[in-house]
Amino acid sequence: MAPAELLLVVVVTAAAALLLAAPASAALPRVLHAPKADGTLAVLAVGDWGRRGQFNQTLVAQQMGEVGQKMDIDFVISTGDNIYDDGIANTSDPLFKESFSNIYTAKSLQKPWYLVLGNHDYTGNPLAQLDPAIRNVDSRYTAIAKSFIVNSGFADFFLVDTTPFILHYWNNTKFDWRGVAPRDTYITNILKDLEYALTESKAAWKIVVGHHPISSGCGHGNNTELEELLLPVLKAHGVDMYVNGHDHCLQRISSRDSHLQFLTSGGGSKAWAGKFKATPDKVEFLYDGQGFMSMRLSKTEAHLAFFDVAGNALHCWGLTKTAAAGRASLA
Repeated sequence: MAPAELLLVVVVTAAAALLLAAPASAALPRVLHAPKADGTLAVLAVGDWGRRGQFNQTLVAQQMGEVGQKMDIDFVISTGDNIYDDGIANTSDPLFKESFSNIYTAKSLQKPWYLVLGNHDYTGNPLAQLDPAIRNVDSRYTAIAKSFIVNSGFADFFLVDTTPFILHYWNNTKFDWRGVAPRDTYITNILKDLEYALTESKAAWKIVVGHHPISSGCGHGNNTELEELLLPVLKAHGVDMYVNGHDHCLQRISSRDSHLQFLTSGGGSKAWAGKFKATPDKVEFLYDGQGFMSMRLSKTEAHLAFFDVAGNALHCWGLTKTAAAGRASLA
């Protein structure tokens, strides 16, 4: 094992141990993932993927491998619904290898995957995906808690567990709410811990990742609970991007009253829903199909792109950081 890989494992293991000892409300656990020596960070983001390679999952994975190699990526972000239809039963469930290890085989994708849970993961055994034992099956799979932070120097990624926010899931007996109930307390603690972490963050780029969209022009549309509870925290603390899945599409939306960008990358497998919703925010780009997103970040610039199942760059854009305001603007 390379020294960098060993360091990551130590950090993740220590964070997992800290989580087990933590009270109900505590500082969000953290993983440290330093940027490259040249001061850049390259990331792929994909969601709604785990279908044993079906619905073009394998093709999307191949293109992720190609783009990942060209970019020399540092890690992958998963926006949830990692294993369909009902997550995994335990860490030895064959679905895990069939939907993850056996699909994302490209050399460039043998990097850490930082994951949030989606609603489909919650209808299985969500704790299995957080169990450190799952990394004995595939060491890339890194979900040290339902909500946690990836510190990457000038960029902080805040991974937030959004499924408990959605009220219509709560009374559905298919969902496994161990470690969540009582719901109101759980949500209050997430928001408090996130707000504290955002306040303390000195990173140039603040990127929040959750499974469910806040603002969306695709089939699921805007989410009322997240608009009311999570969005004010993001706006108050200068978050640059909110990255989500759930809607099986690729889209970029600009907030109507802040510099926040809503970015959906939920095209990892089954897509082409043909359903659209209105949002009061500005839809800059929407693709009702399969694919993924890339980010290349430095302290002052962000270059982002959406790719389709054939590896075509569908939409590329840039953001720059103004040192005085600490805010992102279109490049």
